[in-house]
Amino acid sequence: MQQRTVWHTGWRLLWAGLALVGAATTKAAESDTFLRDYAETRGWSLGRPVLARPTPDGAHVLFLRAAPRQPRQSLFEYEVATGQTRELLSPEQIPAGAATELSAAEKARRERMRVSAGGFPDFQLTRDGTRVLLNPGGRLLVLNRRTGAVTELATGPGTLVDPKFSPNGRLVGYVLEQDVYVYDLARERERAVTRGGTEEVAHGMAEFVAQEEMGRFSGWWWSPDAKFIAYTETDARGVERWHIPDPFQPGRAPAAQFYPRPGRENVRVRLGVVSVRGGRTRWVAWDAARYPYLSRVDWTESGGLTLVVQSRDQRELALLRADPQTGATQPLLLERDPAWVNLDPDMPRWLAEGRGFLWTSERAGAWQLEWRAPDGALRRVLVPPGAGYQGLIAADARAGRVWYRASRDPRESHLWQVPLEGGEPVCLTAGQPGLHEAVVTDNSPVYVHTEIPPDGLPRTRVRRVADHSPVGELPSAAELPPFLPRLELTVAGETSFYARLIRPRNFVAGRQYPVLLHVYGGPTAQMVRAGLDRRLWRDQWLADQGFIVVALDGRGTPGRGRDWERAVGGRFGEVPLADQVAGLQALGRQHRELDLTRVGVYGWSFGGYLAACAVLRRPDVFHAAMAGAPVTDWTLYDTHYTERYLGNPATDKGPYVASDVTLKADRLARPLLIIHGLADDNVVFDHSAKMIAALQKAGKPFETMLYPGQTHAIREPALQQHMWRTILAFLDRHVPKP
Repeated sequence: MQQRTVWHTGWRLLWAGLALVGAATTKAAESDTFLRDYAETRGWSLGRPVLARPTPDGAHVLFLRAAPRQPRQSLFEYEVATGQTRELLSPEQIPAGAATELSAAEKARRERMRVSAGGFPDFQLTRDGTRVLLNPGGRLLVLNRRTGAVTELATGPGTLVDPKFSPNGRLVGYVLEQDVYVYDLARERERAVTRGGTEEVAHGMAEFVAQEEMGRFSGWWWSPDAKFIAYTETDARGVERWHIPDPFQPGRAPAAQFYPRPGRENVRVRLGVVSVRGGRTRWVAWDAARYPYLSRVDWTESGGLTLVVQSRDQRELALLRADPQTGATQPLLLERDPAWVNLDPDMPRWLAEGRGFLWTSERAGAWQLEWRAPDGALRRVLVPPGAGYQGLIAADARAGRVWYRASRDPRESHLWQVPLEGGEPVCLTAGQPGLHEAVVTDNSPVYVHTEIPPDGLPRTRVRRVADHSPVGELPSAAELPPFLPRLELTVAGETSFYARLIRPRNFVAGRQYPVLLHVYGGPTAQMVRAGLDRRLWRDQWLADQGFIVVALDGRGTPGRGRDWERAVGGRFGEVPLADQVAGLQALGRQHRELDLTRVGVYGWSFGGYLAACAVLRRPDVFHAAMAGAPVTDWTLYDTHYTERYLGNPATDKGPYVASDVTLKADRLARPLLIIHGLADDNVVFDHSAKMIAALQKAGKPFETMLYPGQTHAIREPALQQHMWRTILAFLDRHVPKP
């Protein structure tokens, strides 16, 4: 009997073991399916309408949309009266469209603009809305909406970027091989406007830091009468040239780019005005030694030619008006801040009928929206500090109203209107929690409203300007996700850090779970928002593996006033990490299900930097870290971003030394996984290479996963799947679960 009992017990153990293996196999298969579907659908976002714009008459809304698993965008038209949608043009309808290869310059520009979809990345309408300009892969197409005819412009050979219709719709301008050109649509003729552009001294091109850090992606602008063009000349002579090799083609010379590092030479920029027929350039004169950064240029009927310039230490910003005939400038406005002046890439916004311009400032301690006279004098504060101003949507001087986004709770974003001449602001989305965006075009009777709720999928509606009533919804072709993330928003600790938690979908009350901190923590970005963005599906998948995934917004993040944001100045390695630790510990006290004896941390870019900081500086709190594309030595990052926060290392190296994680490599006592794309031209691989070398010299074990050919984002679906399997396996090994 005893032997039989042992025999039966053995079989029970065997069957139990097989059941566990089967369950694990099933769970692994489910994870593989999720990762494949998530990567191929880009978090179930492919197929949703993007870049929607009403036509001037309000009869139609044009938008781009991809297939659910094919990141190639086509152009669609929604008819307001009937609610019907039709495809106007797809890349496959263009001869040889599918084989179009992007130039290196266009790839780099799209990388800076965070544009990753192929096909049509954008489109432009003429002012009357009858024609559409498209630029698939450096080719120029004009679509006549009335006839459906598509004309390809016979431009010269070479790299073509940044095309724009002229204000009268008769010309198309663009940059071709480092010079500005115009194409006469009636005569079907191309003409060079500038000459002599080279890689080192380029005409009409926005330099790296303008695109990456200032939000300025263009280097040329039409005059209102289409007779002149203002353009930048960017002189990169003396700027370091960095080389990114392609490991797949060791016989090919590495790709080169001018990359200005802190304390080193910057690209020199000047602004010129030239006739569309070419000829002599009139150069605009300002104190470029004091204000070397050109952050914005506008040329409007009401405001004339204006430019926003900034000092290298970014403590001063000036709005100047330029005389196109003489090049002389006069100041309209000056902003100063003892730490730094934040740029608003939407400002100034000139109003029609000579009514002045809109301007934003943090001089009162938080963002405020101002209406100013043509000479810069303050007329009225439209949105006061403390109202949670987030960004301008549109300004309608004729109707006397301004549209903007704002929320006193920075986790949300709402649509507002305020009268120019006086009156109370009105919230158009009150009682609708989440994130709201709008596209409002001049004189159109309809606008486009996109809502991202905290518990549902995004929706894009068309509404009437007059009463905001809905008239229809732009159709989505996106696949439905298998589940919705269980987003839980909360506030942590006495400092009131905004935080979010995502629990497993099979969460059991009373049980403790290991914690994963999904971190960014740097300036200009928030992790905690009241809307379901696609990162949350990935975090829910991680939570379902047996973790509780947490994110926190500490000091330095936007939306909570000037002082909150500037607390990180000179202290990258200190304040952001201290706030993540304080917030995490506060959450542990508030939610006992968080087991703070088992904490992993992961992040990308600044978040990768902070993840590495976490295990190096606070191994008592963090037990394993994944650092994706981490900035490890801030002297290797670009001037405009880094000097804003850490100063100039040529005069003060202290903040750079204190923030350098490679100097702390000998402290590593916890598991660390470093991931990097070898073609990254933003946070270049040298950051991870330097960290790897420091850890090796210190005799510290660590793990690395490198992705040849991938840039700052690992986009290829198969590689995304591989990366997240690698991350999960690392976390499973080093952040134990019961």
